[in-house]
Amino acid sequence: MSIIISELSYHYTNQQSLFGYLNFSVENQEKISIVGNNGTGKSTLLKLIAGQLQPSGGSIISSSKPYYIPQHTGTLNKNVAEMLGVSEKLAALHSIEQGSVLQADYDMLDDDWEIESRCMSALLYWDLPHIKLNMPIDNLSGGEKTKIFLAGLNIHSPEIILLDEPSNHLDRKSREVLYQYVRQSKSTIVVVSHDITLLDQLQTTYELSDRGIKLYGGNYSFYKEQKEIAVNALSENIHEEEKALRLARKKAQEVREKQEKRASQGEKNKMKGGAARIVANALGNSAENTASKLKDKHAGIINESQNKLTELRRQREQLKELKIDFDNTSLHSGKLLIKATGVNFAYHNENRLWKNPIDFTLYSNDRIRISGNNGTGKTTLINLLTGILAPSSGEVNRTNFNYIYLDQNYTQVDIDCTVVELAEKYNLPHLEEHEVRLRLNRFLFPANTWEKNCRKLSGGEKMRLYLCCLMISNQTPDLIILDEPTNNLDISSLDILTQTIKNYRGSLLVISHDNYFVNEIGITGELVLDR
Repeated sequence: MSIIISELSYHYTNQQSLFGYLNFSVENQEKISIVGNNGTGKSTLLKLIAGQLQPSGGSIISSSKPYYIPQHTGTLNKNVAEMLGVSEKLAALHSIEQGSVLQADYDMLDDDWEIESRCMSALLYWDLPHIKLNMPIDNLSGGEKTKIFLAGLNIHSPEIILLDEPSNHLDRKSREVLYQYVRQSKSTIVVVSHDITLLDQLQTTYELSDRGIKLYGGNYSFYKEQKEIAVNALSENIHEEEKALRLARKKAQEVREKQEKRASQGEKNKMKGGAARIVANALGNSAENTASKLKDKHAGIINESQNKLTELRRQREQLKELKIDFDNTSLHSGKLLIKATGVNFAYHNENRLWKNPIDFTLYSNDRIRISGNNGTGKTTLINLLTGILAPSSGEVNRTNFNYIYLDQNYTQVDIDCTVVELAEKYNLPHLEEHEVRLRLNRFLFPANTWEKNCRKLSGGEKMRLYLCCLMISNQTPDLIILDEPTNNLDISSLDILTQTIKNYRGSLLVISHDNYFVNEIGITGELVLDR
């Protein structure tokens, strides 16, 4: 075994429990994913395995020190060589090359004479030939930082690899390199990600939830199939339990009617005198005792059935996905929305963004993907098409239509107000207060979340709240623009967004490196940008 986890628990500093008594293991060279909703502790679990956090209880045994790539790098104050953990070896190599005979240099190098060439080869593998080993890491983009971490895999060839959302900032080309690396690697790999294409490269899926961790013996697609089977099975169980509850209530009613009939007969007997009255009283007391016992028995059966039904429905709600459907747009198919002719752009005194000016048309019901590597100006083009920026050359003509713009941070929701205050801002139809709150509940915002500040929401919560606000406003957009909208979503939120956009009947402009998402939402054309 590469990793053995026994009775693992973790508590926050305020003693609030995140998870407890997790038990699972990862075999040598096995490749697994850990999926689950935001807040279940997936990233924390990786940090525990990596040794960056200490468990509150239980144990973690690893056959070697894991190589851990975090989701967020933050400010590092290191150069590339330091980040890769090779700076001391490189310094020793350079000293020896310049004539050093110090034993400390030879001990540090440890006969690793290829260390520098291996670093350059690793940077080239991850498409970073322009990166120098002495460059400050904080000067690099998010995607470049991630690829620096990934380059360390080629340099160190670790036995155990832990990846937390490794494809978040990668363009399509770099994602393909990552998928290939994972497929070909002989290392033990543990991945936390919402990138379904990546998850499908892994042979085993674990689901982390508030009920613990559960093994599914297959990749993510297999896991989804099993979850659907579970939902269907629960629905069948609920149907059977509803029948049992109806039967129990009917039986209780029949018993009640029989007892009432017997009690009535007993009263008639009491009207007679002598021994008959004594017998009637005795029978009456016996009947009352029997009736009380039967009543308690049937009440217990009904209560047990109701509790079981409530639990089954709760389990089904946890497995079901939120369904969101926009109304159809009012635009007829084929109406010209945007026409760009000879468009180019330059920031300040810099060179024009594109070697060849852009010609582009968008008609209603078109679903267009704007693609290209990082730095090719995809978001800039969106700003030109929507009028946020004016082109340096060429022109953009727009007809009358309405649109919404969803970026990866859901900035429309990232504002300083509460959940219910934002919902009220979108209440253009002047719905009653209880109607607004009913819609918030439907979008999985119960009463205890209404006073939560929008800035404190997760990516998935922001996405759901914005879609809820659009539903409250009762305004279906003619065009939805998506700029890397899946980057900060957990898988359940990604499923909600995917199904919502898939069912939307209107025009789309999409920037996304997530091939699974793009393939699911029915793209009809692609504009490829190249500098």
